[in-house]
Amino acid sequence: MARSVHRDTGVREPGCRRNVRARGRLDVNLFPESANSIYWAAIALLGTGAIALPAGMIAWARTPYATGEQEAVAQPIKFDHRHHVRDDGVDCLYCHGGATKTPNAGIPATSVCMGCHTQIWISSPELAKVRDSWFEDRPIRWERVNTLPDFVFFNHSIHVNKGVGCVSCHGRVDQMGQVYAVAPLTMRWCLDCHRHPEEHLRPLDRITDMEWTPNEPQEVLGLRLRAELGVRSIVDCTGCHR
Repeated sequence: MARSVHRDTGVREPGCRRNVRARGRLDVNLFPESANSIYWAAIALLGTGAIALPAGMIAWARTPYATGEQEAVAQPIKFDHRHHVRDDGVDCLYCHGGATKTPNAGIPATSVCMGCHTQIWISSPELAKVRDSWFEDRPIRWERVNTLPDFVFFNHSIHVNKGVGCVSCHGRVDQMGQVYAVAPLTMRWCLDCHRHPEEHLRPLDRITDMEWTPNEPQEVLGLRLRAELGVRSIVDCTGCHR
């Protein structure tokens, strides 16, 4: 331990290392010289973390890992949309009839399935769960593919009746063995369409047509349909949050 000199007696005594300033006062160094560097490094680290952590969370929430895009959802029954829509020509509204009338597109009741399968594939092992559901009067627990937060209001019927096709939000379902989400359904994604709806409009008789393409520039067709169908660009908060 360093020894200090008593200012009256001149005797060197044990004590802390001291520096004599110009005015004669004694200054005790309680911290090492690196303390300042450590302090400012800690402040910089905390400040960076305070910015990076929220920014990282916001960025992550928009990635496919968080939104579930391109991730096939396992269902209790292996229902192949390719076979029903593409091969057999079953229209979207045959199973999801609520899309034009109610906020929810709806999941078909077992009776809808049995409307066909009392005539075809009546002994197929793949349809055993459908038959059990029918005879036991027990609904099939399908898994939801596209999910919105509870604080978001979405009405299928207003979109469908204003010329927004199924493929705009759900993708080419006719090419999916297992259905998966193709859109992030984030607020930015929705607002991009709400600001320029003409880019996504189609004739009402082509709403469920997965292969439809316009026979004129989409800009021209979209603007005309927007005027004919009375499509408004709703971007205020109450449009989706009620």
